[in-house]
Amino acid sequence: MRVSQTVIKKIRDMRPIKGALIDLSGTLHIDDQPTEAAPEALERLRDLGVTVKFVTNTTKESVFSLYDRLIRIGFRLEKDEIYGSLSAASRYVQSNDLNPYYILTEDARRDFPANTPDRPLNAVVVGLAPERFSYQYLNEAFRILHASRGTAKLIAIHEGKYYKAKDGISLGPGCFVKGLEYSSGVPSVCIGKPNAYFFRSALPEGLEPQDCVMIGDDPNDDCIGAMQIGMRGFLVETGKYQPELQTTGKLPEVTGIFKNFSAVVDHIVENIYM
Repeated sequence: MRVSQTVIKKIRDMRPIKGALIDLSGTLHIDDQPTEAAPEALERLRDLGVTVKFVTNTTKESVFSLYDRLIRIGFRLEKDEIYGSLSAASRYVQSNDLNPYYILTEDARRDFPANTPDRPLNAVVVGLAPERFSYQYLNEAFRILHASRGTAKLIAIHEGKYYKAKDGISLGPGCFVKGLEYSSGVPSVCIGKPNAYFFRSALPEGLEPQDCVMIGDDPNDDCIGAMQIGMRGFLVETGKYQPELQTTGKLPEVTGIFKNFSAVVDHIVENIYM
């Protein structure tokens, strides 16, 4: 656990932890494999009375598929405990009465409203869809944005640089969003982490940011994003964060860095955060 004595002192001076926002892929699991002792650690966290919400930028799977996967690999949770950028983006599409062109997986598409065939396409929605990151799909998205003369919206469900898959670090959707921005001149609207709106919307009811901790594997999108609204940010080394590429003097400026999710829960228990 890479946490300096200074940071530990700051942590102990803070309010008790009453709520935890927990990232999924790279933090609780990698594909179909839970991280070390994660299901048991989640139960220990619940036993402390901490209210749990699962927050994810995962855009390859619908909430239904993600829930089924987590249950199948040994986690106990309710479907309504998952707050994802897909759901937030779907609400954005509906509240703005948009008729988008989607660059999404077929499964993720299930979380969005159907297109209206007799209306022109007036937005582009981009998530993590490796099989659709080809010239054909990206060029179609560009044409919609370009032809609108700036009136169409470019919606990035998130702008992640990369993520951890079972076969290694893999390219995220951020570079494709930025490419569409560059070519079309249309700025993107980012819906998911590290958007402050996303974190505030995910907070358990009745709790303030100072009451909560964000636990994730992305220093910026998970931890620093949450810290900017007043939460604590605990970083784990099991996903996209690569500690071997860091030097001691250049560690991410998060509240604490831990080997894995189970080690975070150990730290919460040991320091009597309740």
